[in-house]
Amino acid sequence: MPLYKTINVKRPEGKTTTVLVWEITESFDELRSEVVLNMKNRTRLEGMKSELHQRGFLSVRKLMQEAGYNDLDLFYDEFGKPHLKDDKYISITHSHHFSAIIISDESVGIDIELQREKIIRIADKFVDTEFKYLDKKNEQEYIKKLTVIWGAKEAIFKIRNEKGISFNDHIRVKSFRLQDKKVAATLHFEGKLHSFELYQEEIKGFGLVYAFQAD
Repeated sequence: MPLYKTINVKRPEGKTTTVLVWEITESFDELRSEVVLNMKNRTRLEGMKSELHQRGFLSVRKLMQEAGYNDLDLFYDEFGKPHLKDDKYISITHSHHFSAIIISDESVGIDIELQREKIIRIADKFVDTEFKYLDKKNEQEYIKKLTVIWGAKEAIFKIRNEKGISFNDHIRVKSFRLQDKKVAATLHFEGKLHSFELYQEEIKGFGLVYAFQAD
């Protein structure tokens, strides 16, 4: 399937940000024949045991091509964070049959997650003060909000990428409604407080969240 969605985010001071989302309907062979991979990532692809993961990996490269890049323009630092050679910022995510990237003039993070009941069982691992505004009795809403909270914390972690950050202890997502497109969050780590602006939306049973550092 071609590109599922493009989002051009309005940001202050003339900074440009683009989110691209891909719905993965192609086979592994179809995707592999349409993307260029550097030698390191060819080896990495071959080492993946799950074809679903392989297709997600390749679909991200399709998204990069849509944005005018290819795998040769991408490199990872010692902490595993992706970077583009032209100094634009990039963040990458994929889950089941969706993938997404965000490319920006400012530091960004993105996450896409399937909304599923399993997240209830692991909520204690990443939710703390947020439980105060979550309604466990409304299970559908509870699952969707947990997915947003997880995505928000994952996106923030991708921006900061610092060892020792705990989703429970250090990142707080402020109260929000599912219809709110914009969500606020903070990171309190090593004596410093940082604020973040997040955008969230639902895409065919998936939660998409992308983040910007506000300070």
